[in-house]
Amino acid sequence: MKKLAVITASLLFTAPVLAQSVGEKSGVNSALGVSPSTADFVNQAAVSDMFEIQSSQLAAQQAHEPTKAFASQMIAAHQKTSNELKSVVQSGKADASVPSDLDSSHQKMLDKLKSLNGADFTKQYDKDQVSAHKDAVSLFRRYAKGGDDAALKDWAGKTLPDLERHLEMAQNLEK
Repeated sequence: MKKLAVITASLLFTAPVLAQSVGEKSGVNSALGVSPSTADFVNQAAVSDMFEIQSSQLAAQQAHEPTKAFASQMIAAHQKTSNELKSVVQSGKADASVPSDLDSSHQKMLDKLKSLNGADFTKQYDKDQVSAHKDAVSLFRRYAKGGDDAALKDWAGKTLPDLERHLEMAQNLEK
């Protein structure tokens, strides 16, 4: 019985670190306009940046123009926001850690891109960029409006216009 209690307690403490909340993961928070927790925000923002960088590095090599130019802009922009996020988290009081790997859904998207070539690659990359930027805009907007860490909330608000511009650029690629 004592062993079960120890296991249960350790799972309760590690679960928030290993996974985002059910509401954020399922999209319920986004649909309801609910602000993510600080841990969810940091996790999702970091994973989003990693996906943008990695998928755009592939696109810079494989995609058609003007997608290559867009990809180069995304690499630079998301490397910058990754560094800023790490800095804000490290310097603040945020109860969150920045993940170093993609989550399974973003890894699957990246793996799919790696399997494509030519026009199929470009079409999928463009589609993924629209989807990823819609998610990022929603995440940053919700956190900027109702986040509980002042420094991260301020940073989210300052970063949001760039993400909205990226979304518009990605939507123009699909046309």
